[in-house]
Amino acid sequence: MRPYYQVPIVECGEPLVEIPLTLFAVESPHPYQKLGAPYGEARSPYFLRQSVVNNLIQAQSNLQLLRPNWLIQIFDAYRPVAVQKFMVNYAFADALRSAGLVESEITETQRQALWEEVYKIWAEPSLDEKTPPPHSTGAAVDVTLVDETGKIVNMGSAIDELSERSHPDYFADRSDPHAQQYLSHRQLLCSVMEKAGFRRNPREWWHFSVGDQMWAWLYNQAKPENPVVACYGRFE
Repeated sequence: MRPYYQVPIVECGEPLVEIPLTLFAVESPHPYQKLGAPYGEARSPYFLRQSVVNNLIQAQSNLQLLRPNWLIQIFDAYRPVAVQKFMVNYAFADALRSAGLVESEITETQRQALWEEVYKIWAEPSLDEKTPPPHSTGAAVDVTLVDETGKIVNMGSAIDELSERSHPDYFADRSDPHAQQYLSHRQLLCSVMEKAGFRRNPREWWHFSVGDQMWAWLYNQAKPENPVVACYGRFE
């Protein structure tokens, strides 16, 4: 079990609302929708809790002060558990393909190793109300940056990449100019998001949240003298 699942949830009942996409950059159609992820008709991936949307708008303002005409690009936000399950299975199948393996021919040890790799990035599609996937709470968002020319800023690895390069500080000990540029871009993104109240997933440079269990756990690690609980649980 991930350590942040130990944090209690006291659901505040805040609504899930549409992100004002005109304020941000966005990929269209959504990457997971293109794969066939089952979002249903009621909501798109571009929804978050109301206060989280407000924080995201503040993060965009923070970015504009430092990099005029740059934009936060929203890659993914709200993710129902059904979509989480779909993407976890997709990631497993993709890991199989990348390893040149066939599922019907792999050993149980190989299967377990592949699932361990998948779950380094993806949260389990749990239906337990005490252990919701972060994106299923409407409190987590995956983001990157777009520069003044409309080009996606190079962060050194792709969002959702199953590799060590996904770790936020992967390039910290590398001295070549490209590595230092990737690190600088990641630090800029983290700075504008954290200034708006978000906390970053320690394993993923692109994943930020506020108000969910991961956010509360990270907050409590930094300020153990004033612990908080999560205010957002699963939203279905």
